[in-house]
Amino acid sequence: MPAIAQNAAAVDALYKALGEKPGITLIVDDFVNRMVADVRIRPMFKNTKLPNLKAQLRDQFCVLSGGPCKYEGDTMKASHAELGIDKANFNTAVELLQLARDAQGVPFREQNKPLALLAPMHRNLITR
Repeated sequence: MPAIAQNAAAVDALYKALGEKPGITLIVDDFVNRMVADVRIRPMFKNTKLPNLKAQLRDQFCVLSGGPCKYEGDTMKASHAELGIDKANFNTAVELLQLARDAQGVPFREQNKPLALLAPMHRNLITR
């Protein structure tokens, strides 16, 4: 199988492992709820419209995992520019995402794949 076809199959398998759009929706809801409840990063969400954030994250996670969604939000750099995110804030969010996936029963083997897809974005998120 050509490398492109193998990669497409692996990404499609990830979308399925995350529970497709309903599973991704549950993960994102849990993730956002954890972030706004966490005292370490809660202040960053004081002016955020949570339903909009959840919809944007759902679409982004869906696209990254090979799903049929389309992300139409701002770039990561633009949407996070004013938040003053540091490495500790970023690591907190990663920790909370892992907890949300655990709570939704995402197999451990599948948990690192989305992190690998999101990792290159950290340069656009950390601003201090």
